[in-house]
Amino acid sequence: MPQNEHIELHRKRHGYRFNHFEKLKKKEGRLPHILSKKAQTLRGIKIKSHEEKETKQRQDVPEGALPTYLLDRETETRSKVLSNSIKQKRKEKAGKWDVPIPKVKAVSEAEVFRVVQSGKRKKKAWKRLVTKPCFVGEAFTRKPPKYERFIRPMALRFTKAHVTHPELKATFQLPILGVKKNPSSPLYTSLGVITKGTVLEVNVSELGILFSQEQYFDSRGLFISTILSIPVLLNCCLLVSFWLWETVGLLKICAKRLKISRQKQQQQYVQDAEKKKD
Repeated sequence: MPQNEHIELHRKRHGYRFNHFEKLKKKEGRLPHILSKKAQTLRGIKIKSHEEKETKQRQDVPEGALPTYLLDRETETRSKVLSNSIKQKRKEKAGKWDVPIPKVKAVSEAEVFRVVQSGKRKKKAWKRLVTKPCFVGEAFTRKPPKYERFIRPMALRFTKAHVTHPELKATFQLPILGVKKNPSSPLYTSLGVITKGTVLEVNVSELGILFSQEQYFDSRGLFISTILSIPVLLNCCLLVSFWLWETVGLLKICAKRLKISRQKQQQQYVQDAEKKKD
């Protein structure tokens, strides 16, 4: 028998005390009065834990369970299946045109983060302050300062980048949409830390890049950053040869139209030459 069951063993050998059941009955009788007093006098988090039974608790619902108002509907329509398949094809196409990650010197955590001591006696050292430029989305909401592990200062949060087009040899200030890949660490990618060689997603709809007579590229583009040593500047260079799959589709259309126009010009030239001979 386990060591912690010595009371049960004693009861098996010698039985209960003569007043055991009487005391138990009196204790049960006192319980409602004790609970009533607690409900009237407790405050704050103690009353919250006391009334857990009365408050609504989130129940664990099995995966795939449908609510009652959706049971009479079809689980999956044909249009939904079609849209899912289209999305999957787009993902596969987009994977073909991935941006090459540059080989740069990795930035250590000691350089990116600074230890922030917290607690009443300043003995806790689990918080980190980001010392490099970073990107935070518009819909971002901070955790309570007490529980925030990685602190990203407002002064180092960038929303725009200076993007240079290598063919046009012009620089544009474009809004950043997200950090796609930081070659130094996946942690930096998730935090949106921007170091040298980071792949950024930037909105290029403002450039109005023309691919054919009436078609503009109005979407997102992938850019590779070549950030200078000064942390205030955020300079990037456009990867012209690595566009998203939508751009590649537009380029194919342009190539076809160019081919057709050249064939027409050649036919016209042949006809003009025959007329001159006659």
